[in-house]
Amino acid sequence: MVPAWIYALLAIGASGGYGVKQVYKTPAARAALVRSIRHDEALSFLYGQLHGSSLGAIAAWRYLSYAALAAGLMSIFLVVRHTRGDEETGRLELIGSTAVGRHASLTVALTVALTANAAVLVLTAAVLALSGLPLGGAAAFGLAEAGCGLVFAAIAAVAAQISGTARGARGMSIAVLGVVFFLRAVGDSGGSHHLGWLTWLSPIGWAELVRPFGAERWWVLALPAAAAAAGISLAFALAAYRDQGAGMLQPGSGRASAGPLLAGPAGLSWRLQRAALAGWAAGFLVGGLAIGVVANGIGQLIGSRSGAVAKTLVRIGAQNALTNAYLAACMSLLAMVAAAYAVSAVLRLRSEETDGLAEPLLAASVSRPWWAGSQLLVVALGTVAVLVIGGLGMGLGYGLASSTLSQQLPSLVEASLVQVPAALLVAAAAAAAVGLLPRWSAGAGWAVVGVTVVITIFGPAFSLPQALLDISPFTHVPKLPGGVVTAAPLLWLSGLTVALAAAALAGVRRRDIG
Repeated sequence: MVPAWIYALLAIGASGGYGVKQVYKTPAARAALVRSIRHDEALSFLYGQLHGSSLGAIAAWRYLSYAALAAGLMSIFLVVRHTRGDEETGRLELIGSTAVGRHASLTVALTVALTANAAVLVLTAAVLALSGLPLGGAAAFGLAEAGCGLVFAAIAAVAAQISGTARGARGMSIAVLGVVFFLRAVGDSGGSHHLGWLTWLSPIGWAELVRPFGAERWWVLALPAAAAAAGISLAFALAAYRDQGAGMLQPGSGRASAGPLLAGPAGLSWRLQRAALAGWAAGFLVGGLAIGVVANGIGQLIGSRSGAVAKTLVRIGAQNALTNAYLAACMSLLAMVAAAYAVSAVLRLRSEETDGLAEPLLAASVSRPWWAGSQLLVVALGTVAVLVIGGLGMGLGYGLASSTLSQQLPSLVEASLVQVPAALLVAAAAAAAVGLLPRWSAGAGWAVVGVTVVITIFGPAFSLPQALLDISPFTHVPKLPGGVVTAAPLLWLSGLTVALAAAALAGVRRRDIG
């Protein structure tokens, strides 16, 4: 996990150093951006305050908040995986039976997170400096990013002691991450309403307040250092007072009898997937709102229409109008994320087999096709739901920002619906792998996602042959808003989806379970 996370975080910093230089080439372009940002609370909500007009200051404004957010996610997943995750699976009990101290796992998990954040710090600073930005600002950018990562390593360590499950610990930590990002956003956009103090309550806000490339305030770095030290101390204190395998919060007892929704496998599938679906839906709503708000000023953000970024958007979105191209490209991106959700949900079928959870169900009066089909039905409905919610968010964001809500809301909901067949086709391919090639289903499912994402995003930008572009189902759906809806591709994509789902059910019915 560590190399993948470091690479992703390094890509954020590298894109900041390179992309800003390509888009804002002249002082006049940078000055125009600064003027537009100072009068746009929506952009301040999304990206934060701009502290200067240099290339480095603009790069920090565009990318630092999200780099700090990603560093927090990295630390959460690393710490929870090597503490509560290993405890939940029984690994730590096996290791603890040898000559290993009680706090060894927590110490090692925090050491891994510290090492990963240190690598991010050094590599990000080096990449920014090599791109021509001042070394002092590059170091401040890396320190601010790594500081946020360390704070959330401590928060994840505390959550791992409080929660009795890895999922609960991750959920608690990510909820805190979402709250502090929201505090930063409200504080940055609410200065005129005397809400700027909220930014000081957020570790992501602290990263911004270091002001890389803009009269750096090094003393702010003491805030994440102190918060991380306090959190780590609390985590060790809690670890000394709880039982192995248990959390500080004990789960309550459930109902004495099951409700009517649990009378069949469809209700059970919904019960198992509803929490994850709610999280994905919330993410799609927030993401859609952000995309829609940015759409109203996309021309100011990416520079002239003749620039490289604008040309790439036009190719991916297959529209001549820049705003429509941006919205169409982002809608394709949301659809690919929805396909990733669908694949992760479909692969639960295989994990239930390998974990021994499917066998008790199938030993009763539940048939194999009904067991698998009910899960696929919930996945399909969930995929439609998250896409529609994403379209609603985009319509609300763009409609409110441009004062054309009645026009944009139905238009962008329609744009989300035409993406459904392509997203479901990717999920059906993963389901077919579960039914026919169960041992390789996880690799096959994520490989399909990866191939479609690479072709859809990079294919138009690099002018790849049409035959190669046609491999991705997202190439064939109408590009909305602004395009023309044609029924033929939607029908044959839906037909392929049904055929692959039928093959999946046939495979599950005939092969050995587990």
